[in-house]
Amino acid sequence: MAILFRLLSGLALIAAIVAGTVDAIRSVAETAVVVTPLGIAVASVSASWLEAVEALERPGGDFAMLQPVIRWCLQQPAFASFLSLALLFWMAGYRRTRKPRLA
Repeated sequence: MAILFRLLSGLALIAAIVAGTVDAIRSVAETAVVVTPLGIAVASVSASWLEAVEALERPGGDFAMLQPVIRWCLQQPAFASFLSLALLFWMAGYRRTRKPRLA
């Protein structure tokens, strides 16, 4: 199970680097700070992801209790969200090395 969390951590880290690089390039091109929100970054992947984001934002849906939290998360910068996700997955898959016991 730890290997799965490490793999997910690596993928989230790659996504954070890509999102940060795209934001940096756009910021240099526009000579202003440009930060892409997580909702827009996820929705731009494909049409099915766009439908999923719209379903999460729809009022009165399946996640009505979590609506403010979901909306807040989708407004956060994509690179920071993916970095946080990578950290959480890394912590879940972390294994401590055992020190050899001396006799």
